[in-house]
Amino acid sequence: MFDFLFSAETRRRKSLESTAEGPVKQYLSVPLPDLKSDIHVVPLLALDFETSGLKPSKDCILSVGYVAVNGGEISLSTACHQLIKSSEALTEESVVIHKITDDASAAGESIEAVIGNLLQALAGKVMVAHNAKIETTFLAQACKKLYGVSPYFPAIDTMLIAKRWLERRNKEIAQGDLRLFNLRKQYGLPMYQAHNALSDAIATAELLQAQIAHMDSDRKLPLKQFIK
Repeated sequence: MFDFLFSAETRRRKSLESTAEGPVKQYLSVPLPDLKSDIHVVPLLALDFETSGLKPSKDCILSVGYVAVNGGEISLSTACHQLIKSSEALTEESVVIHKITDDASAAGESIEAVIGNLLQALAGKVMVAHNAKIETTFLAQACKKLYGVSPYFPAIDTMLIAKRWLERRNKEIAQGDLRLFNLRKQYGLPMYQAHNALSDAIATAELLQAQIAHMDSDRKLPLKQFIK
């Protein structure tokens, strides 16, 4: 795993050399955190997307929510929630889930502005997401469409952490056990509104802090132990 992540840092430097000026180059200009760093001090950005579907090739990001975690503390002053203007009509099925209507979407920000802001916030930090494949693939696809390049986004996946913990203890994983809010219940964390990008991002940040504390918050835990 270490070799893979090292090559990703090498790829970041090479991509920086060939990437044109703009938000992606600014993101790439900041080195990735050292894999040996203690997770307690690694700068993180908890992130959640609400999307029109699950396929980045045809679906779109509807809203973005994120909050920074600095020195092991969730910095609510950095919290950001933005709706993205969509030119496509939303399906009734998706609106039922994320509660973002066509009118709300039409009043949103441009995807260029939102992704630009997100890349600036993410620079020098490690992404934290629940089922991080959604956020990493949709963000990479958005960058490809906007800037012609798909940068590497290192991520900590709270769902994967929970899955590995259960597997190591030979515990059966039932349907729904790995859902964000079901996992939060196990740690006595409060219930928040589901399918709101910002509340889900904060909920994910809190879940990670609980998972870290459960592992043993008094000892050094290297980033490479958590990275996806």
